[in-house]
Amino acid sequence: MRKTATVIGLLAAAAAFTWANAATVSYKANLASNAEVPPVQSPGKGSAQVSVDTATKQATYKVEFTGLTGPAAAAHIHCGAAAGANAGVAVPLGAANPASPITGSAPLTDAQLADLQAGKCYVNVHTAANKGGEIRGQLAP
Repeated sequence: MRKTATVIGLLAAAAAFTWANAATVSYKANLASNAEVPPVQSPGKGSAQVSVDTATKQATYKVEFTGLTGPAAAAHIHCGAAAGANAGVAVPLGAANPASPITGSAPLTDAQLADLQAGKCYVNVHTAANKGGEIRGQLAP
């Protein structure tokens, strides 16, 4: 009986420790054409919100946009670049030709989470007229 109580106590302590060390961190970005690299001409604008559970590395996102030069062709989170630089796609957001708002979730790698925490991830939305991206914003807490 004493062993069972000890095991239950240890399991409860481990669960409490895990819960106490887990956090959900939110990041936001304002999306604009002048943030693209190189900048593009577009009246488009938008916003992105990304919340990450640091214990599971699961990201939940919502991207809203309006005023693009045409329908959105794709949207992504790119990691590994500070503002003013470009990086490869880290997380595709939604399906091809997404409509606003784009919502969903995706797992992050350790490297992607580290880049996000270091301010080296951005969201951009692509169109046919601006294949490299029409609006972009750097994610920050």
